[in-house]
Amino acid sequence: MVENTKGKSPFYPGQPVPVELFVGRREQIDRIMTRGVGQVVAGKPIAVFVQGEYGIGKSSVAAFVQRVAEEDKNLHAIYVSLAGCKHLADLAAAVLEGTIRSGAFAPSRSEKIRNWLAKYIGTQQLFGFTLNLDALKQDAPNFITPLGMLGFLQEMQQRLADTGVRGVFLVLDEINGMTSDPQFATLVKGMVDSNAISKEPLPLLLMLCGVEDRRREMIANHPPIDRIFDVVEIGVMTEPEMHEFFSRAFQSVQMAVDDDAMQVLTYHSAGFPKIMHLIGDAAFWIDRDERIDRDDAIGAVLTAAEDVGKKYVDAQVYKALRSSDYRSILAKIAKTGLGMTFHKSEIAKGLTEAERKKLNNFLQKMKRLNVIRSGDVQGEYVFNVRMVRVYIWLDSHRKVPR
Repeated sequence: MVENTKGKSPFYPGQPVPVELFVGRREQIDRIMTRGVGQVVAGKPIAVFVQGEYGIGKSSVAAFVQRVAEEDKNLHAIYVSLAGCKHLADLAAAVLEGTIRSGAFAPSRSEKIRNWLAKYIGTQQLFGFTLNLDALKQDAPNFITPLGMLGFLQEMQQRLADTGVRGVFLVLDEINGMTSDPQFATLVKGMVDSNAISKEPLPLLLMLCGVEDRRREMIANHPPIDRIFDVVEIGVMTEPEMHEFFSRAFQSVQMAVDDDAMQVLTYHSAGFPKIMHLIGDAAFWIDRDERIDRDDAIGAVLTAAEDVGKKYVDAQVYKALRSSDYRSILAKIAKTGLGMTFHKSEIAKGLTEAERKKLNNFLQKMKRLNVIRSGDVQGEYVFNVRMVRVYIWLDSHRKVPR
């Protein structure tokens, strides 16, 4: 049996990027650090909405700026994932747990917080703790009003004052399940307004991370919330940023990348961080000589395409398109490139007679699947999620990768 000498992969599919491997996003990070962190340090509360498509790296940006703000500016960082949360009581539990787990880089702060919130900590374990759900359920109503949540954060700030904390940096991530509830928007808006008019406002940087549709959903539920956020848009990474990312990641494990392999990696990643990590991780495990060549890169693209498809697309799209004509239409749309829009008339030109007869039904089915939506002009269609668009494009190139 051949001994496995592979070390730890430097890629993190589906996870925020470690700070040491974070690259790019300089403009967005400068904006957050200057207009967000800098203002909070000066005593002014700020609310930021980090906006971008699924898998674009919003969580990584949030984690990076929180780390910098905590280490360099003495803000106390609390990261809260609202994944699975649907009600304000769920949000209260998530904020409380995030607070208990905060302060990892400042043991004195962590100890103070856990002593303060000891009633909510159940069993201490070797690698963490459990929550006392009964105590949490009993007190949850105290945390789900604007003044209740704000008062909780203010008390925490006061308890940490002797540790040098200059403010609180609260991130609410994975907000999809909460934004349909009008009470969520009301809570967020109420916190911001109550803090702004208080005698001594809490230096609070409140950051929400989500896609544009979730922000618009909050606005639809509570229009005044539109004015409170500084919106920071996270787009696809540039060619130089992708090059830097792959170079730094592979160099961290003493692996080189050939120029033609780098072209394959960046071209097929399309500036999408989640795809970059999937392809990079596949290349790491495929390689056998500590040098990523073009064959390694192409193999990684094919592997990543399979992985993305299984996780994000197959169940939603391909299993619903049983007709061979439907799948042929989809393949022809895919081969038009990576653009998010396409025109019905242009697609129709490349179809067979049988496929043209089914094109309208195909488009309606794709709309029902929430894969596409109608564009701004007649006959235009737009992919809702770039992740789906990239996979469909990758899948169409698997036999002849570029």
